[in-house]
Amino acid sequence: MDLLGKALTDYLDGRQDATLLSHSSFGDTDAVPAAYFFRGFDQMPVLEQKALRLAKGRVLDIGCGAGSHCLWLQEKGLPCTGLDISSGALEVARKRGVKNLHLGPIQNFEVGKFDTLLLLMNGIGLAGRLKALPALLAHLTGLLAPEGQILLDSSDIIYMYEEDSDGGVWIPGDLDYYGEVRYRWEYQGHKGSEFPWLFADFQSLSEAAVSVGLEAELLAEGPHYDYLARLVPASYQSH
Repeated sequence: MDLLGKALTDYLDGRQDATLLSHSSFGDTDAVPAAYFFRGFDQMPVLEQKALRLAKGRVLDIGCGAGSHCLWLQEKGLPCTGLDISSGALEVARKRGVKNLHLGPIQNFEVGKFDTLLLLMNGIGLAGRLKALPALLAHLTGLLAPEGQILLDSSDIIYMYEEDSDGGVWIPGDLDYYGEVRYRWEYQGHKGSEFPWLFADFQSLSEAAVSVGLEAELLAEGPHYDYLARLVPASYQSH
């Protein structure tokens, strides 16, 4: 079920109170108003604003949702393609004015070369597991034009775990890495399938990047253990 697409469609159709529930493997449930996906540039977190300002050339917005990032980039004269697995979200983005849209997972996307790949709102979470991150980054590298860049934000969620008296942190045995979380959307009483989502600390991201010939640069840090990073092929850096 395309619960995200349904909520976004309802909001666009005038249901201002449309709200998704996000259930996580931490055992908590967060209310996510559909309105959040329609925010303008001024309502976006500072790290997202910085990423959009750093975007250049042809842009691929991976996990574009309702198209808010694409719309801002289009206004600035940058050609932006929005990619998402939610057909409902893409229809909403189209109605809002996004010109170029593509339905499907990034792992199957092999169209064109881009100067900027955007993975905002923790878009790198699409990898699901830390061990799958190098393969995703390698695939993204293949979508880059010469001198291209990958801009992404993520968070170090070690703070979500309780510290032992000796300062150590207990991580559940079924996890390879503490930033691996499972989520499930719920909307209007309907629950979707559970899916894995990755939060990567900058050191782990850097190591995965290096393993596939990328270099990671920490551009900025946010107030909630979040950060913005830029990845570029190491060969570009040497020029």
